[in-house]
Amino acid sequence: MLTLSHISKTFNPGTVNEKRALTDLSLHLEPGSFVTIIGSNGAGKSTLFNAIAGSFFVDSGSILVDGQDVTFMPEYKRAKQMGRLFQDPMRGSAPGMTIEENLALAAGSGGWFSHMTGGDRARFRDQLALLGMGLEDRMKQPVGLLSGGQRQALTLLMATMHPPKLLLLDEHTAALDPGTAEKVLNITKDVVAQHHITTLMVTHNMKNALELGDRTLMMDGGRIVLDVQGEERKGMTVSDLLERFRAGAGKELDNDRILLSE
Repeated sequence: MLTLSHISKTFNPGTVNEKRALTDLSLHLEPGSFVTIIGSNGAGKSTLFNAIAGSFFVDSGSILVDGQDVTFMPEYKRAKQMGRLFQDPMRGSAPGMTIEENLALAAGSGGWFSHMTGGDRARFRDQLALLGMGLEDRMKQPVGLLSGGQRQALTLLMATMHPPKLLLLDEHTAALDPGTAEKVLNITKDVVAQHHITTLMVTHNMKNALELGDRTLMMDGGRIVLDVQGEERKGMTVSDLLERFRAGAGKELDNDRILLSE
């Protein structure tokens, strides 16, 4: 479903601010796989997502989505194949529009919201009810009145209304309180499983990185230094993960946010 072949990216080359963000990185994801990614700030996680999404073109290498070469495809065209959630719950939805208007926008229901049918509203209501947040009874309320967790759950629903070929989750629960984060993660698991969506999820929580999905990557310095899946991953503990990171990166993981997340 997703194949990255030897991609590299350097920002501000030839200047004092030169930063090599991705280094000869290769990765292949089978259809329906759910991969978690963990790494310190600057490891290249968000840069990897931006490369896949087309926020910039890589300096070398290729990116294939479902067999199609998208390496030099503009971001707006790739967006038709991908869904993405960010850490900030305020991104991904329009606060001044109602819940049903946001859903209509995501669903492409007609050109104007006046074209929204009773069938559209019934479908939106049924999908909102699956979130278990009572949003189906607040469809006329502006999204700006929702809590961060409610907005993130709504954004997830919008991003998967037409199931994308690839879903990119960039620490989408990091700004939420623990209880709300757990609820959004459970919703995420259900939505991904229901639609069999190929998913990449960045997280700072090592326990979640091992428990969610079917494969875990650790990044450092723009490289993948650890890739575990299958039976090997099932028996791993957080301590094992830290030891394997040390062996792969040649140093200890020293990011307090990650180390304290367990």
